[in-house]
Parts: sequence; C-alpha cells; structure tokens
Amino acid sequence: MMKKKVLITGATGRTGLLVVKKLQTKNNDWQVIPFAKSPTKAEEIFTSTENFIFGNILFFEDLTIATQGCDTLIILTSAVPKMISPPFEGKPPEFDFEDRGKPEEVDWIGQKNQIDAAKQAGIKHIILVGSMGGTNDNHPLNRLGNGNILIWKRKAEEYLINSGIDYTIIHAGGLLDKPDGKRELLVGKNDEFLTNPPNNIPTSIPRGDVANVVIEALDNPFAKNKVFDLISKPESENNTLITSDWNNFFQQIT
Repeated sequence: MMKKKVLITGATGRTGLLVVKKLQTKNNDWQVIPFAKSPTKAEEIFTSTENFIFGNILFFEDLTIATQGCDTLIILTSAVPKMISPPFEGKPPEFDFEDRGKPEEVDWIGQKNQIDAAKQAGIKHIILVGSMGGTNDNHPLNRLGNGNILIWKRKAEEYLINSGIDYTIIHAGGLLDKPDGKRELLVGKNDEFLTNPPNNIPTSIPRGDVANVVIEALDNPFAKNKVFDLISKPESENNTLITSDWNNFFQQIT
C-alpha cells in the first residue's frame, strides 16, 4: 500500500528536526517530506537529505511544488529573535530579527502562504505548532524586536481555522531540552495555565513531548479541529501517570 505523504515545514528547527527524525524512525503509514530553507543546515543535522524539498515559505511557488501530492501539512516555522545587545547596567537586552525573518513575514505571510498552497493542493489536515500567550497583546514576547510575534501567529491561526481545512493547533508552553515520554501532559485553553497555573506547575514542556503530540495528531480522529494549550507536569517515575492514552488525551480537548 502506498504511504500517505506529510510535508513538514521548519524541518531544521529545534522542534522540527525532532518531528522529522521521530517520524522517519517510527513504523507508520507516512512518507516524510521535510521542507527547509538551508541545504547546508539540513546536511549538518540529518544523515540523509533524501526526500527533502528546499525553498522559502515567502515564495508561494516553492510551496506549490512542495505540497503536491501531500495529504497532511505540519507547520513548524517560526520567526526567531536574535539578541543584538546583551543586558547592561540595568538595561534589558535588545532583540531584532533577520532580514525577511520578521514575525509579520514568517508567522503571518509565510504561514498564510502555506495554508493557501495546502488548500490549492487538496491537503486535508494541517497541524500547526504555536505558542501560549496569544490572548495577551502586551505579552513580553510581543516586545522582542517590536515584532508582535504572538499577534501575527494568532492571525495566521484564525486564517487556518477559517480555511475550511481540518486543523490541529497546539499552543506549546516554554520549550525544554529534556527527555520526552516521561511526563503527564496537560491541556488547557485561552492561556488559563498562564493566568492560573495548576498547583504552581511550570508552564513548560519538553520539545520531544510536543513532537510526540504532533505525530499522534496525524492519525487520531479526535485531534481534528481542536485548539489547545500544552504543558507538562514534572518528570514522573510512575508509569501510570505518563501520558500514553492518546484517544483520551485528544478527547478531553473541547
């Protein structure tokens, strides 16, 4: 049987590479098509760049080529702020974004291009990873480089919801470089974890656990047309508490 194709944009990002590698090594029904801007970076990260498509999300033609024949799109692209001035004598650090890498371009225009190309190609499901904090226009992340990153991310999410394509939108908490598959994962909505953290649990989650949720959302019917915040409890030695029942996990999201 022919495998279904999943296009993964942002494939060389810190979360993107985990999704690609996990899917490539997992026995599943998906052929992975990673999409990235830099062949050099991809070659540094992956042992093979077979099936990679290289292009720029700001160029609709690149995405038109990449989305052909794909069933699902996973959007893991994001503008990345760069520190241009470290903190000094009580003055906070200053940030900026690369040329053509500002949130309005990457998180709005680039994501809109991806959604439009997916719709044109007949893609049936889009999984998008965003960030918590989008209900607060004054969130500190919006001040980084005056980029309003969360505002542009939410604008793209609204565009996806209104596109008519099935969606799964994950608002991840602060991303940790810690082992995955060892925690109980918690879902919420509308930034309730930020305004009222449960039992003072940190509003964070290992990157690998976000990647696992993305991968489980590919085939789970209960993951479709859901928007949710995602954090984790501290690492657990009790296996019965570690999230593993994915039907139950996605069904609890209203």
